[in-house]
Amino acid sequence: MLTSFAAGRRLAQRALAWQAVAVALTALAFLVKDWHWALAALAGGGSVAVGGWLHSAIALGGGAAPAGGALARVLVGALAKWAVVLAVLVLAVGVGGLPPVAVGVGVIVALVTQMLAMASR
Repeated sequence: MLTSFAAGRRLAQRALAWQAVAVALTALAFLVKDWHWALAALAGGGSVAVGGWLHSAIALGGGAAPAGGALARVLVGALAKWAVVLAVLVLAVGVGGLPPVAVGVGVIVALVTQMLAMASR
């Protein structure tokens, strides 16, 4: 049972590393337009990465548990992830006035990278 937790943690760490690289490259590409656009891409992609880290910490942090407890941790982790993403999006676009297109691109890049990292071996 412990190996599945270790494998899950390694997979989450690998996805986070891939996301960081992809979001940084996206921000560098937006830097050509303006530093506000680069910051917006970092905010969008970073929110997904931080939310994913929080999700994995909650979902994998409790050790072995009955099915109901394990499912509850996964659901709470997913809710926490999307709460972080939503809060950062509202702050970045609504309060910070960053370009919504760049924020959205950052989110999409981070999500696609997460899917690719989790699907690869």
